[in-house]
Amino acid sequence: MAKRLTSKHKTRTKAEQRAETLERMLDAAEYLFSKHGLNGVTLRDVALKVGVHTSLMHYYFVDKRRLFEAVFTRRAGTTSSRRLDALDHYERECGGAPTVEGALRAFLDTDLDLYINGGEGWRNFAAFAAQVSNSPEGAAMMDLHFNPVVLKLIGILKKALPGCSDADIFWGYDFVSGAFLHVLGRTGRIDHLSGGICQSEDFAAVKDRLARFMAAGLTALCVQPGRAAKPRKSAAVRKKNAR
Repeated sequence: MAKRLTSKHKTRTKAEQRAETLERMLDAAEYLFSKHGLNGVTLRDVALKVGVHTSLMHYYFVDKRRLFEAVFTRRAGTTSSRRLDALDHYERECGGAPTVEGALRAFLDTDLDLYINGGEGWRNFAAFAAQVSNSPEGAAMMDLHFNPVVLKLIGILKKALPGCSDADIFWGYDFVSGAFLHVLGRTGRIDHLSGGICQSEDFAAVKDRLARFMAAGLTALCVQPGRAAKPRKSAAVRKKNAR
């Protein structure tokens, strides 16, 4: 048995060992950034958590900025592409009559599913994104990786809210984004405020409520004072009226 284990260990190539070490570095950095933010972590901190010399960290990443970008990029492409696919699918299936809640569910729920089902790494990424979102470095990475999917959502919201000003829709998205990032931070504050009724770790409870809550707010924002919101007619009703 010992012979077989030794033989199996020898089959691992140097490239595989490097890839494993790199993943451990990224996992450790992601965890530390999620707890302490970008400015609260050094390459030495990450090296200590991984159990390697700091010089090896510099070999792979040169400096902390490169490490930060690598951590962000590793998962950002996955979440962005999943949400783009979900919005494309929703746009095809809604029959030309999107709703605000439907669009937000495609955008928000698809991402929440990653944090519900993706394990500790994805939950660390959620808190990491929340930590760095208000930093200049984080904002630049958000622009780079998420602008296409956000603009796709904005385009669908404009169809769902005809007559609503671009300014109100963009502000509405900004409020949605702020609430979502707060949720991803999982600070535990709601746990204390609610006496344990609500748990900041409970992404499933957030998924059940967030899109519905934000859709109502965004719709209200787009209604002029003193005027009731006009419900958008379904594709079937519009087709019938056109006869």
